[in-house]
Amino acid sequence: MEYEFTLKFKLTADIAETDELIERLGEAGCDDAVVGIGQPGRIALNFTREAVSAKQAIISALANVKSAIPQVELIEVSPDLAGLTDIAELVGVSRQNMRKLALKYPLSFPAPVHEGSAALWRLAPVLKWLANRGDYSIAPSLLDVAHIAMQINLAKQANQLEQPVQQEVRELVA
Repeated sequence: MEYEFTLKFKLTADIAETDELIERLGEAGCDDAVVGIGQPGRIALNFTREAVSAKQAIISALANVKSAIPQVELIEVSPDLAGLTDIAELVGVSRQNMRKLALKYPLSFPAPVHEGSAALWRLAPVLKWLANRGDYSIAPSLLDVAHIAMQINLAKQANQLEQPVQQEVRELVA
């Protein structure tokens, strides 16, 4: 199956020039990605990768990038965090439709992970919620990629917790 996802990385100061970097990525197996280098000190790779699972696609892409550029730091795997507009676009409905669903079903619609002037949701729980309603056709590959992206991003964030805090918080947020 084909999986589409984006890997975003922070570069270090000693990274080679752009052409060499792209060549190294291609040689390492990232020839199925479009490389974006628009922001200084960052690189994004938009993959369309053939694999037996979303997990295999993303993990193999991460390994390919790390073998080409060992000193990069993963910022995030996407799609994961999304606003209602992003979710609506992926599902093929209007933003107003998504907002109406969130307001109409406040107890069952997944809670945002950030509320403010721009609320953000984890994409996987929202897609799963929509799929379970039966009214929306969610591509299995999109749901799988969103789920694995969320798992990797959460694991990366959990690694940043100090051990005493991690133990105390684990019991409180479960």
